[in-house]
Amino acid sequence: MAKRPSGKPDWARLPTDKLLDLRICDLGLTLRGSVLEARVAELYDELARRGLRFRPHCWLSSEWFSPDDSPGIAIPFYLAHPRLARLERRMMLEVEGGTRKWCMQLLRHEAGHAIETAYRLGRRPRWRKIFGNVSKPYPDYYNPKPFSRSYVHHLDWWYAQSHPCEDFAETFAVWLRPQSTWRRRYRKWPALKKLEYVDDLMSRIGREPAKVRSRATVEPVSKDRRTLREHYADKQRRFEEDYPDFFDRDLRRLFTDTPDRPRLPKAATFLRRVSPQLRRIVSAWTGEYIYTVDMPLKEMIARCKELDLRVDRPPEQVKLEAAVMLTMHTTSFVHSTQHRLAM
Repeated sequence: MAKRPSGKPDWARLPTDKLLDLRICDLGLTLRGSVLEARVAELYDELARRGLRFRPHCWLSSEWFSPDDSPGIAIPFYLAHPRLARLERRMMLEVEGGTRKWCMQLLRHEAGHAIETAYRLGRRPRWRKIFGNVSKPYPDYYNPKPFSRSYVHHLDWWYAQSHPCEDFAETFAVWLRPQSTWRRRYRKWPALKKLEYVDDLMSRIGREPAKVRSRATVEPVSKDRRTLREHYADKQRRFEEDYPDFFDRDLRRLFTDTPDRPRLPKAATFLRRVSPQLRRIVSAWTGEYIYTVDMPLKEMIARCKELDLRVDRPPEQVKLEAAVMLTMHTTSFVHSTQHRLAM
């Protein structure tokens, strides 16, 4: 599409309803000139400082991923322009990778997948002994063990526990991060052996040429003929499947969704305001870390916003009942709830 003299694309000025009707392939998006160009350059610099010659090729797609047969990184298109990032937040309530810190965390994780593909690391007997078999099927769900010290902590949801390939990617990301204090942070943890193995392995393959050199891009934005409206309908449908009926039912008992009372306080705003108190209360009741309590609490807030729920009773009463609900879901989350793989 044509650009105005200011350099801003015409679609950046469109209202949301009209923007949603544009096809993704017509947005003219590229990494070059966007903030992502600097993020990818930063990743390359981190790899170089670790003595690695490998540079994963990067491209824009609909979500974060690294293909099985091409050692590169797909980056979601909404990060290529501030207007699209705002649209993502409006449609999905958050922008995955929207801050520099979060974006670099994800780039390091995906770089771990890419380097595993590039050097076929999963075929090495020692790698398989430490991380597991790469051919192990990805589960639809996994049960995280929040207190396990056999895995590093990098991305949320204890993602290293979901599959051997994710375990390696998370371990690699922790090792790669500049000024990482992984030797001290994971001292006396079984996970330290994984980090030491990665440290040794990278020192040995660092200057070697990659065995897989494909530069193929998978599902690039240039070939995505869906409109933004269609894209978000698909994405929202996938996310809605992750919310069980009982979760919505409990929230509707706690709050109201009556449409004729728009002046009532929003439930999501209320939960954000009392969230520090809820975290402390539920942590004390359950004995769980506040970080653990924060996971289902974030889900409650996001779902309340999506359902446009309101507070129609005395705040102190609602806060107590919210603490009870959060306690139930925290306990379920830690001990029995199965978590769908999201990446």
